[in-house]
Amino acid sequence: MARIYDKAFLDSSIVPIGAATMSVASSAVLYGLSVYSVFPICTTKSGLAAFRIDDHFKRLADSARIMGIDTFERDWTRERFIETVRDLVAANTVSEDVFARVSVHVNELLPGTRSRGLSTAVSMFLYEAAPILPGGGARLKTSVWRRVPDYAIPSRAKVNGAYVNSVLAKQDALDSGYDDCVFLDASGHVCELSAANIFIVRDGVLATPGTSNDILEGISRRTILELARDMGIATSERVIDLTELYIADEVFASGTSAFISPVKEIDKRTISNGETGAVTSALKKKYREVLHGEDPRYARLLTNLR
Repeated sequence: MARIYDKAFLDSSIVPIGAATMSVASSAVLYGLSVYSVFPICTTKSGLAAFRIDDHFKRLADSARIMGIDTFERDWTRERFIETVRDLVAANTVSEDVFARVSVHVNELLPGTRSRGLSTAVSMFLYEAAPILPGGGARLKTSVWRRVPDYAIPSRAKVNGAYVNSVLAKQDALDSGYDDCVFLDASGHVCELSAANIFIVRDGVLATPGTSNDILEGISRRTILELARDMGIATSERVIDLTELYIADEVFASGTSAFISPVKEIDKRTISNGETGAVTSALKKKYREVLHGEDPRYARLLTNLR
């Protein structure tokens, strides 16, 4: 389990993590009616910096808008958001890479199954930046559970309650001796992992499922596509079938908590020779450089917090 820092933000104050609680009668608890985002805060030569914080703030606002939670954008600006992150980092005297998880909770008590015009609270906490997949290569299992389609629960919104779908799928994979799962959509096409996007390399082309395949439009996913194009790697966002994973030259997962994680086996089939491929290795190295401010071309993606 990742180590959680002692102080958190809730509503309007920084409090001990144990005091950052929500009523059992709130919509957040009763229905999972919260939306969230997680982003890296990394050490650089200039101090701690948050990665693509503007994009994460926008995704939080977009998720709230999709769900009809109509008070977040009224009450929070980009400037307030960034200043709160700075205050929380300072309060915890952070000196290492961490993840920040920020949520907008509907904390109205017993309002029934609705979302508009209800009170909300913002929470933030920090935890160590430990990857959720093994660095040496993950073993995946096709999930017996299908990805919830966008027409049932919106894939573009990071809705806390929707992650029950991911819990079912990943627990099945863990129970079967694997590291994670591969979700398929209702049509049987590849979506993503339980909490990460998926990429393949075939014949020199980097491919990933398109945004109409019930995926989360990951910010790390977008970054990897941008980096690949800058590195001269051909990219494609398209439908991918399960059997295409089996014969891919390389497969890897991406996400804030997954970073770039190579996949060495799917459904007991070894991917290529089972080793991390050249494209995966190159992108993994470049992504780390970008997170830590080691490539000035991507300085625009970092927001200094000190």
